[in-house]
Amino acid sequence: MTSPFVSRHIGPDADEQTTMLKAIGYGSVEQLMDAAIPESIRFHGDLDLPAGISEEQTIAELRSIADRNVLATPMIGLGYYNTVTPAVIKRNVLENPAWYTAYTPYQPEISQGRLEALLNFQTMVTDLTGLTTANASMLDEATAVAEAMTLARRSSKSKSNVYAVDADTFPQTLSVLRTRAEPLGIDVVLVDVEGGELPEEFFGLHLQYPGASGAVRDHAALVEAAHAKGALVTVAADLLALTLLRAPGEIGADIAAGTTQRFGVPLGFGGPHAGYLAVRAGLERSLPGRLVGVSKDADGDQAYRLALQTREQHIRREKATSNICTAQVLLAVMASMYAVYHGPAGLRGIAKRVHGHALTLAGSLTAAGIPLTSGAFFDTVTAVVPGRAAEIVEAAAADGVDLLQVDADRVSISADETTTDAHVATVLAAFGAGVSAPAECGARPLARTSDYLTHPVFNTHHSETSMLRYLRKLSDRDYALDRGMIPLGSCTMKLNATTEMEAVTWPEFANIHPFAPSSQTEGYEHLVAQLEAWLAEITGYDAVSVQPNAGSQGELAGLLAIRGYHRSRGEAHRDVCLIPSSAHGTNAASAVMAGMRVVVVACDADGNVDLTDLDAKIAKHRDQLSAIMVTYPSTHGVYEQSIADLCAKVHEAGGQVYVDGANLNALVGYARPGKFGADVSHLNLHKTFCIPHGGGGPGVGPVAVGAHLAEFLPGDPLQQGDHHAVSAAAHGSAGILPISWAYIRMMGPDGLAAATASAVLAANYVAARLREHYPVLYAGENGLVAHECILDLRPITKATGVSVDDVAKRLIDYGFHAPTMSFPVAGTLMVEPTESEDLAELDRFIAAMIAIKGEIDKVAAGEWPAGDNPLANAPHTASSVTADEWTHPYSRSVAGFPEGVDRTAKYWPPVRRIDGAFGDRNLVCSCPSPEAFED
Repeated sequence: MTSPFVSRHIGPDADEQTTMLKAIGYGSVEQLMDAAIPESIRFHGDLDLPAGISEEQTIAELRSIADRNVLATPMIGLGYYNTVTPAVIKRNVLENPAWYTAYTPYQPEISQGRLEALLNFQTMVTDLTGLTTANASMLDEATAVAEAMTLARRSSKSKSNVYAVDADTFPQTLSVLRTRAEPLGIDVVLVDVEGGELPEEFFGLHLQYPGASGAVRDHAALVEAAHAKGALVTVAADLLALTLLRAPGEIGADIAAGTTQRFGVPLGFGGPHAGYLAVRAGLERSLPGRLVGVSKDADGDQAYRLALQTREQHIRREKATSNICTAQVLLAVMASMYAVYHGPAGLRGIAKRVHGHALTLAGSLTAAGIPLTSGAFFDTVTAVVPGRAAEIVEAAAADGVDLLQVDADRVSISADETTTDAHVATVLAAFGAGVSAPAECGARPLARTSDYLTHPVFNTHHSETSMLRYLRKLSDRDYALDRGMIPLGSCTMKLNATTEMEAVTWPEFANIHPFAPSSQTEGYEHLVAQLEAWLAEITGYDAVSVQPNAGSQGELAGLLAIRGYHRSRGEAHRDVCLIPSSAHGTNAASAVMAGMRVVVVACDADGNVDLTDLDAKIAKHRDQLSAIMVTYPSTHGVYEQSIADLCAKVHEAGGQVYVDGANLNALVGYARPGKFGADVSHLNLHKTFCIPHGGGGPGVGPVAVGAHLAEFLPGDPLQQGDHHAVSAAAHGSAGILPISWAYIRMMGPDGLAAATASAVLAANYVAARLREHYPVLYAGENGLVAHECILDLRPITKATGVSVDDVAKRLIDYGFHAPTMSFPVAGTLMVEPTESEDLAELDRFIAAMIAIKGEIDKVAAGEWPAGDNPLANAPHTASSVTADEWTHPYSRSVAGFPEGVDRTAKYWPPVRRIDGAFGDRNLVCSCPSPEAFED
């Protein structure tokens, strides 16, 4: 029996599907799928998954799993701290679909709310670090530090391959650094910064501030010495500590990296959290990731957008310096709002309380005759207890407090925002000590004297009323999935069901430290193991790791597994990665980061991999062939007939086949990559398995492999061995895995297959209805597409001058987010309707596209001038259509209420079309003053 949830998730009901099938020319969904998917890869069995259950049953089952986790008081530290998420932020950001169902702000006119929130984030980071430019967030602290290392390498004047790393660095950060360094030929060398030792030559220096031990050190002399060698310096700094301690930029640091987790973002067993990366002046154009900038719109009014778009790794491909193409927007928004809500004085107060508890711990331990490793610290003290460490940690755990056993002789204790006097007393009792007078902190010479967070936004919204209204004002400026369809090809914006989201904020999932004892995390381990097994069954692979915390990291993990496999067989010389010219840009970037050489394979006129060129490239590179990376269905949205042949050709030459799982939502239940010839895939849980995009993150990119690659999957970052780690936590962004678990549990095998079929049906319905108005660029056998279709606007642009941008912006006036623009083919729109939109919404989109074609025809006929028409001037704001003066050759009604728009539910963009080039020429990436808006 099919779960009742399936009909909630899938938009079109049986009658609507019949209507859609009729328009395409098929009698049933199964007939359509038989015609669309090549028989050579078709899976006709039943997935070995539990049958779908109801939403109520799913919540009950999740509750029983959550109850297997033990809620203790984590005082483990190492970059992860308990925090209080203000209820107004938890309810109105983390649990609010207006924020969590938004997409990356590629259409900035309808993303002004989240862009402002990200600009606040960037300002918060630059203020606290004392540097000039910060990006819009990174995946976690470890990946931020790894990106800082490669940024330093390409920006340093030194020719050395040595990267000097503070021995007091977080162990998980060191693990990820080593993973990233080895394929690139970078030699990570640990240095004792206490003794001021530095290598003879090195291109970069990484410092932890405060150190993993809690020690706060004066790094000024080291920074100066590094600069004298031509090296760049990165400081991994705790932002809460920086409210009290001197900023890295004030001692000349070039880069600062870290996490904003303790700014109101739950622990979540390791994620998702927003990392940060900031740079000094002169390095901003080398900054990886997303960067929000200030520009102006068509009326000259200030507006926000993603800046420096040419740095997008999609564009740079094999010349890319990073494969990170997403941020952690939802979590960055939470952290920025935490700073907005508390303000500089509030943050300083929290930091002083945290530091005060650490001082009490230090003073009391010292009074009891227990020495500490450092006299200068912020929140963490490390006690020296020869031979007693395990006993003390066990005693504290018995009273509900988790400490960090560094080794047999040392115990580390970290205070945080939630620490109380009672917690301190419990910890001291475990040491056999009583509460004594607080210690004098030796970090006073490093105390901060400079101001921070002086902008009005951080000094205004401190009451809940004001904060609530500010959050509402920003979300009202945005277009998210809660307003209407977001038909983004390749990005899969489908339903993120409320039931799937519900468990994320339960304390039993939200408040678990990633390094908590295994006895406290049985629920999480069970959920992870079950989800990994389900994903393996769905994909036909033998093993899965959910550690990669973005699709880009899943790609890298998959390629590193291939690299490890070849090396284990004595074939380290295999380093050529074949990549079709149509591939997603991150593929080439990931291959470069995995130490591979990219060789591009041509595509034919139909967008398929050119097998003749493939044969030639294999023949040329046979002895060096490591892998091929292909996306299936293709990036062009087609089920290529030759995929099984392609896999066989590469295997015959000794290579491995990587199938990018970006389009897995067109395969689930109907084809399994691990069974039709692929060796490894990464999956996008934020696409196929319903984790919401959150304005551009969080994402999860698990890696799935065949049995022969299983031993090369990412390992626990705390276990320093041969296994590489790609994330700071063993299970990556574990805190959002209950979402995908719940989706699979509710859909069951039949529901998952039905979702795939419905997505393919919807895409073919859109293609069939729009083909006479806009050419559909690619189709497979029988004229069918997969889950998305590409509408070719190039002939229209050539004939009329109306561009793909004009159509995208005009869709805003009709109440839609535009499809994906100019990817994978310039001048096109890639439409992916997903399975979640019902027939009425599909027809509303189709009607809008047909009406826009009618407007284009008027431009072509000369009824409207090429430079002054509803398309060229789109989008239209409420302010522009109510202006006293109207000089355009079309009516205000046509501008603001085009055909089919519900006048009672009109979405008005807050700004007109934004001038991107102006923003790049005049780069401003922090909050402008209020006076700037008046001007």
